[in-house]
Amino acid sequence: MTVTIQPTGISPADVLAVARGGAKVVLDPATVDAMATSRSIVDGIEAAGRPVYGVSTGFGALANTFVAPERRAELQHALIRSHAAGVGAPMPREVVRAMMLLRVRSLALGHSGVRPLVAEALVDLLNHEVTPWVPEHGSLGASGDLAPLAHCALVLLGEGWVLGPDGGRLPAADALRRAGLTPVELAAKEGLALINGTDGMLGMLLLAIADAAHLFTMADVTAALAIEAMLGSERPFLPELHAIRPHPGQGVSAANIHRLLQDSAVMDSHRDDLAHAVQDAYSMRCAPQVAGAARDTLEFVRTTAARELVSVVDNPVVLPDGRVESTGNFHGAPLGFAADFLAIAAAEVGAIAERRVDRLLDVTRSRDLPAFLSPDAGVNSGLMIAQYTAAGIVAENRRLAAPASVDSLPTSGMQEDHVSMGWAATKKLRTVLDNLASLLAVELLAAVRGLQLRAPLVPSPAGRAAITALGGAVGDPGPDVFLAPLMEAARTVLSGPDLRAAIEQEIGPLG
Repeated sequence: MTVTIQPTGISPADVLAVARGGAKVVLDPATVDAMATSRSIVDGIEAAGRPVYGVSTGFGALANTFVAPERRAELQHALIRSHAAGVGAPMPREVVRAMMLLRVRSLALGHSGVRPLVAEALVDLLNHEVTPWVPEHGSLGASGDLAPLAHCALVLLGEGWVLGPDGGRLPAADALRRAGLTPVELAAKEGLALINGTDGMLGMLLLAIADAAHLFTMADVTAALAIEAMLGSERPFLPELHAIRPHPGQGVSAANIHRLLQDSAVMDSHRDDLAHAVQDAYSMRCAPQVAGAARDTLEFVRTTAARELVSVVDNPVVLPDGRVESTGNFHGAPLGFAADFLAIAAAEVGAIAERRVDRLLDVTRSRDLPAFLSPDAGVNSGLMIAQYTAAGIVAENRRLAAPASVDSLPTSGMQEDHVSMGWAATKKLRTVLDNLASLLAVELLAAVRGLQLRAPLVPSPAGRAAITALGGAVGDPGPDVFLAPLMEAARTVLSGPDLRAAIEQEIGPLG
């Protein structure tokens, strides 16, 4: 696959294709023209000797310091070296690739005043799979992701580090030489244009959106399987009950769960039982209200990210009429808020799933399932400690759900006196979603075990698909086995596309 950078930007699917799929990148000729036009404006400013931030002045608190023409290229190189000041473990390859692609997108919009060769040099890194080594700490999401982007830009200069095949770091100069690439000599404004923007946090947010969309649908699947295994009622998910509270996400989740519970001998076995509970517990009955609210939050986040994808986030910006104006568009507040909102929602999707797991394992509440889903409880502990693990993850997600975007630490001599912490917000969101995958995997494992223990009753198509998907790793209920591999297998099944595809083949597309 090839992604073409247009003057109007790129799509979320393009970002995923490059970040995760290794797609190649090309610049549309119109983007080259747009960059050349904006560069001519910067060249005119240079010739006229006008004082313009980042072109003929220092940066941040040094914005009023004039830089002589003969030192302006040196200024740009010094900027990159000084701002590549991150520390910590390297960011994942997919995050760095997304960030570089989004920086190309920003430059290609034609408001940054850089020569086309700068954007082409970033494209070369992507296409030759040269990935800068970007430390996890350094960005405040204020003037954008300055430190992470500077670590990317430093590689263009033939300096800094790149990620090796094993995740270690290698000298950038060696990597460029092996790829047949030549270091770039920056001109006025170009160093600043390479590092000023929200590309890191936007890249992480776009990756998180894709992950959350899958996990929120799988949360409906695991909820339905758990409800089925616990002999829950399908009546709370009737469409007419959700039409009277018309939150869109709630309606989608309720419809999913209701459809997932059809054609089940397990459900049929108690449908007309007068002794059956009049009302199920909240963790069962309110599943669509929680998951649906998370879906609606995701739609808000998706809208925010889509707006950012067409935004000019550089500073200063070059306008078509020749003006170069300072802006605050690099501030990451919109993305930080969105990431924090989504982290809260995802944490709650995981929290309610853990409550269903606990109910499945509790002999006093699971409606005749054996304690901890073990046929021989006492000598065997079944899934007892899997629930411990889930509870610990829920606790961690609650800590991570505390918003990063309310925390601002002033920097740069009080010039940058309010920061967004958007990098931290999007980075911890990814951790919350990774944790959510593990929580839903525990629910999937517990629900499958519960359905197996309802034999000879035949479960729903979704239940049969889940048992088939996990069958080789999980086996039949019996004595205790090494549990961690079973949990890992459940996570692999839940995170991948095959289980959903198998279910949809039987019951049609899920919302």
